[in-house]
Amino acid sequence: MGSERYATVAGLGSVLPERVVSNEWFESFIDTSDEWIRERTGIRERRFAPDGQTTSDLATEATRRALQTAGIAPEQVDLLVCASLTGDTPIPSTAVWMQRKLEISAPAFDVNAACAGFSYAMSAATAFIESGQAETVVVAGAEILSRVMNFQDRSTCVLFGDGAGAVVLRRSEEPGVLGSVLGADGRAAEILIIPGGGSAQPPTHESLEAKGYTIHMPNGREVFKRAVVEMANACRQLLEKSGFGPEDVDLLIPHQANARIMVAVAERLKIPQERAVVDVESVGNTSAASIPIALDRAWRAGRVRTGDLVLLTSFGAGLAWGANLVRWTGPDAP
Repeated sequence: MGSERYATVAGLGSVLPERVVSNEWFESFIDTSDEWIRERTGIRERRFAPDGQTTSDLATEATRRALQTAGIAPEQVDLLVCASLTGDTPIPSTAVWMQRKLEISAPAFDVNAACAGFSYAMSAATAFIESGQAETVVVAGAEILSRVMNFQDRSTCVLFGDGAGAVVLRRSEEPGVLGSVLGADGRAAEILIIPGGGSAQPPTHESLEAKGYTIHMPNGREVFKRAVVEMANACRQLLEKSGFGPEDVDLLIPHQANARIMVAVAERLKIPQERAVVDVESVGNTSAASIPIALDRAWRAGRVRTGDLVLLTSFGAGLAWGANLVRWTGPDAP
């Protein structure tokens, strides 16, 4: 007895910047409209961080809320994992800045799988607990995407928002995180990319003028198609591996990229829409932060209950994708 090691969700929290940016805000400088954006994405508004606020600020606040929900002191955290593509600095990691702000001593590192980052981070954190290397792990997803957007590109700038979410995973003898499936396809890397700022295109006056540091999506239609296919396939693989079917899923929480994508994923899996969380309308696409934000908001709304089978899935640049299956053992909704 006592020899089994599972990772279970002990707490969760999220935070959004105060500034609300409606679709109408974009109408003054690009050819778009509220109707056009809503029809194609399901997004009505999103949040933008103010000058001076960093990704680690948001991640730290979400973590504090998650720890409070779990009834765990920061000093009890053994490991910090942060999923982000918009870290405070190239080095050190956003997780290290979080560690400093939380005033704790624990290993800390980032995961960058773009919008699939939280799936990857959850899988890694679960492995740390199951292998005995950690007892309590914080998994945060945080982004300030408003700083890497080209506001002259209507196909991308209307999609994204800022925010952070976090979960606390703890070692348990009862199964919580039941499994994960991850995937990637670098052959399609160029269809969703920030080309500048790295060793391939170091910062120069020319690259700055060409907005090389911003998100480029030259083939949005292909991204849409691949997102639906890969998220649905990852979910099927994971359910089959774990001994479940789509009918067993109580709640599907996809990466909140686009309402039409999420509806299509649920349809492919034959999961009723009322069992899928579509939370993009007031938040936008927050990349690696989208799943923990949507999970926290669904939980606070009473949609996640003890015993529920919760399926999380994501897709992003890389191309990268993943899914995590969680048996909800608590906490109970506030």
